[in-house]
Amino acid sequence: MQHNSQIKDFTKGSITKNLIIFALPLFFANLLQVVYNMADMAVVGHVLGKTGISAVSVGGDVTHLLTFIAMGLSNAGQVLIARYIGAKEKHKIGKFVGTMSGFLVISAFVLTALGLIFQTELLTLMNTPEEAFKGAVSYSTVSMAGLIFIYGYNTVSAILRGMGDSKHPFIFIAIAAVLNVFLDLLFVIKFNMGEMGAALATIISQTVSFISCVVFLIKRRKEFELTMKLKDFIFWDKEMLSALLKLGIPMAIKTASIQISKLFVNSYINSYGVAVSAFSGIANKIASVANLISMAMNTAGSTVVGQNLAAGEFKRVKKVLKSLAEITLTVSTFFSVLIILFPEEIFSLFISTNETDVLSIAKNYIPIAILLFYGAAARAIMNALLNGSGNYKINFATAIFDGIIMRIGLALLFGLALNMQYYGFWLGDALAGFTPFFIGVVFYVSGRWKK
Repeated sequence: MQHNSQIKDFTKGSITKNLIIFALPLFFANLLQVVYNMADMAVVGHVLGKTGISAVSVGGDVTHLLTFIAMGLSNAGQVLIARYIGAKEKHKIGKFVGTMSGFLVISAFVLTALGLIFQTELLTLMNTPEEAFKGAVSYSTVSMAGLIFIYGYNTVSAILRGMGDSKHPFIFIAIAAVLNVFLDLLFVIKFNMGEMGAALATIISQTVSFISCVVFLIKRRKEFELTMKLKDFIFWDKEMLSALLKLGIPMAIKTASIQISKLFVNSYINSYGVAVSAFSGIANKIASVANLISMAMNTAGSTVVGQNLAAGEFKRVKKVLKSLAEITLTVSTFFSVLIILFPEEIFSLFISTNETDVLSIAKNYIPIAILLFYGAAARAIMNALLNGSGNYKINFATAIFDGIIMRIGLALLFGLALNMQYYGFWLGDALAGFTPFFIGVVFYVSGRWKK
């Protein structure tokens, strides 16, 4: 029997090399997810114009809100698996995987039901433009119905990443990305299914990705030293579930509060009309490119920090943060230069050049995009420490400050109090993105991450 062939030990070897090798597939996996979300928007934008973009954007926002438990608990699960490996307790991983997976399946069904019941109220709260309302209902209905597969993919990917395997989640998301583009063209253009077709393309792609991931993990379970029984998925280990919820709930609250604050900001933005609502969808895609750096390096950094903290390797943790800073700031500078040099080419990917009202909004958005890039780089560095430490109290504090107080507070300050209108809401959101960095610096200086 092969042992340790798939589990990676990040307490040894070159830190920068480990981070880059682990983060690159994550970066490309996230990039592909952004690309296939962009494919939805680009195809819909060119076929249905700004009304279609507005519908997909708002429908996507509402559905994305419902993924907060999957995002929070799967990220927590990844850190806890890494800590089991660092503490030489690999025998516990199988039971933990059963507990986490079982809990997330139930969560997905509950949230799907709630989403479908309160869908109209959510879209109304979002100030969805009247002409885009029907399309937003179509898009969000299909997306919510497929929520179980989004939860499933996040869970299985987190298990693999926790054990140091970021390559295979990338391969499965690559399959989904290619399939999504093909299905977009088929459903939206050939079969003329509009927004519903775009949502269907995304959900089918996610389902294929999830099933591929599960089959791979079952086939290779011996190499990952995963010993699980069916009862582990039904009868959950109370201690493990408690550890998962303690760390995962603050992460889930952080994800949810950021999403809620974005919905709050976007509901104001949507009230400025369909052109602003349509550009808001494009702006969200630019923000998601900024988050590529943040998410990949944060995910890689959390696993590496988690293993090294569990092993008591504090000097290596400091080196991890330094390497993260060098990598993320370089990438964000590259993105900033691109958007300064080629703004028209970038924005016209999403919308026909005939939509001059939408493109005119885009020109003034460039400084905000640059802030988003650097905010993403800064928070990736400290989120790796905050998440990897497993300190649920500091994660909870970050969730409340980052997700609610700063995002909504700054958006209202610039958007309403200073009368900067929709640009003010975008500016507030971009500046709020630096919050985890400042909290992380205080946490680092205090030395509490070593405990």
